[in-house]
Amino acid sequence: MPGAGLTPENPLAGLNQIARQVHDAGITRVDGDVIVDPRMFTPPALDPQPTPLIINDNLIDLLTTPTAAGQPAQLMWRPQVAPYQVSSTVRTVEAGGPTDVQVSASPDGTRIALSGTIAADAQPLLRVSNIQDPNAFARTALIEALARAGVTVTAEPTGPNPQDALPADYTGDPQVAAYVSPPYSQYAKLILKVSHNLGANLALCNMAVVQGSRNCFDAFGIEHGFLTDVAHVDPKQFQLADGRGGVASNRATPIGLDQLLAYWLGTPDADAFRLSLPILGVDGSNGISCTTDCPAKGKVFAKPGTTLGIDELNQQIAVGAQEEAGYLQTDDGCLHLFYIGVTGAASPDIPSFIGIFDDVNQISALLQEQASAAEHRAR
Repeated sequence: MPGAGLTPENPLAGLNQIARQVHDAGITRVDGDVIVDPRMFTPPALDPQPTPLIINDNLIDLLTTPTAAGQPAQLMWRPQVAPYQVSSTVRTVEAGGPTDVQVSASPDGTRIALSGTIAADAQPLLRVSNIQDPNAFARTALIEALARAGVTVTAEPTGPNPQDALPADYTGDPQVAAYVSPPYSQYAKLILKVSHNLGANLALCNMAVVQGSRNCFDAFGIEHGFLTDVAHVDPKQFQLADGRGGVASNRATPIGLDQLLAYWLGTPDADAFRLSLPILGVDGSNGISCTTDCPAKGKVFAKPGTTLGIDELNQQIAVGAQEEAGYLQTDDGCLHLFYIGVTGAASPDIPSFIGIFDDVNQISALLQEQASAAEHRAR
């Protein structure tokens, strides 16, 4: 998406923290191997695919920045872990020229090459390349983190993750290090704010594991029970086949969304849930609209959903759906539920599609203004 960039955090920070704890526990040498145990759950056939250990969303970030016209572009990539290598032949062209950067990778993903052009007046361009073997990548990354912390590992740092050598369990073994995450509500907030699809699919696996299953699809039984027994929402208002809404069979009716949003209003977490949604003109995926001279700024809390495809016949983007549901807060502080849906549209390119996205947000802003005006007239 245009404008995509990198967060300032170090994607290896968690491993560095673990490595320092190992050193602080008095371990300075490992005469043996380091093995990632990936048996928490079986990675499901979903896109993007969650895995038990995830570093940087199982992606290599590739940031190309233009220099002077006619000169090679600048490349920054992360996380830098052996044996991954990245090369670039991207050249800077004159201002207003074509920006077209292509990424290719070897079958194992460890040799990545960028080619193409970037305009001298273009913003830095972010591309990514998939980490093909997350377990091997994490094993090497941890061995390298241990070395940075002053812990020597005698095993070869690169190569496959030897999980066949894992013990049946760890009963009686001492724990010398642990990375403890923030509360899950913070991760849920990230998923909702920016449509973090990997995290949404991972949520299925998290639910299944908590219930003692390694099959991520067992989470759907948990979700069905939540809808019927806790939220008292008709589960037949939904069809779900993954966690993110990226499968063609996924469906949600406005009635179902209304019922689910109404449920949250009656819970102790009502405010926390509402504030975890993208806020119009403020943050998340809806932060790009209604930013100036907009009375509804900061008063619409809603999760957008987007389904895009390629219309090869007409060489354009097929917009299957651009929908949004959430809460409108009137000027008097009252909350109203709303749903907006656009289906069956088309767009010549991504910038034009963003216009459709913005139109939906502008409609939500008008609804907020109308609701506020109606309350004012009623006084």
